[in-house]
Amino acid sequence: MRRPFIAGNWKMNLRRQSAVDLAAAVAAASGEFGEVDVAVCPPSTYLASVADAVSGSPVAVGAQNMYHETDGAFTGELSAAMLLDVGCRCVVLGHSERRHVLGESNQEVNAKVLAALTAGLTPIVCVGETLAQREAEQTTDVVAEQFYGSLAGVNADQAVATVIAYEPVWAIGTGKVASPDQAEAVHSDLRKILQNQYNAEVADQIRIQYGGSVKPANARDLLSQPNIDGALVGGASLEPDSFLGIIQAA
Repeated sequence: MRRPFIAGNWKMNLRRQSAVDLAAAVAAASGEFGEVDVAVCPPSTYLASVADAVSGSPVAVGAQNMYHETDGAFTGELSAAMLLDVGCRCVVLGHSERRHVLGESNQEVNAKVLAALTAGLTPIVCVGETLAQREAEQTTDVVAEQFYGSLAGVNADQAVATVIAYEPVWAIGTGKVASPDQAEAVHSDLRKILQNQYNAEVADQIRIQYGGSVKPANARDLLSQPNIDGALVGGASLEPDSFLGIIQAA
C-alpha cells in the first residue's frame, strides 16, 4: 500500500517569521500524522529557517525549484547540493506556473529531475493540462507528453524515488476543483503510463499526488480515490488549520 504524501507549496508567499511560525505549527502537530508523509515547500530565502523550525519532527522541507548544474556561473540559481545543505529532502519540479508563466520546457524539467535524483533529492514532478486542452479533449495526450518528456532517462529504481503530481492548470488557485472522478481518471491513466514505461510492480509503488484547490472540505473525497496518493497543496497550506485538515483527511 502506498503511503500518502501531503506537501504544501507556499509559492511566493509569507515572510520569514510567518513562514517559521507556520512550519512550527505543522511540526507541533506531527504526532497526529499517523501513516502520512508531510512536507512544506517555502520560498528559497526561508528554506534554512523553516528547516530549523521543523528540526526533530518528521516534517520534510522541500524547495520549489532548482537548477540542473552542480556548480558554476549561473547567477540566481540554486543547485541540488545547496538545497541538501540547508536541509531539503525534496523539490517541486515542472510546476505549471514555471511551465506556463516562465516558459520551462519538458527538456529543462527533465534535466532538473535527473540532477535531483543523482543528488538524492526526491523530485515532485508536476504534469497537467490547461482548460483549453481539457475542453479539446487533449488531457491524456498532454499529460503523457509531459510525463515522458520530464522523466526521460529515469530508470525504474529512480522512478520509485520520484513523486508525480497531477495538477490541472485550470484548477490551480481558481477555486475550481477536478471532481474525484475526473482526477481519478487522469491518475489511473498515469498509473497505466507508468506500467508501460516500467512494469506493474514499479507503477504500484510510485505515489501520484493531486493538486488544484485542495481544501479540507474536498480532500477526503479526492484522497479516497484508489490512484490518488496524496496532495500538492497551494493556498490551503498557508494556514495551519486548513493544511492540517487536509493531512487529517489523508
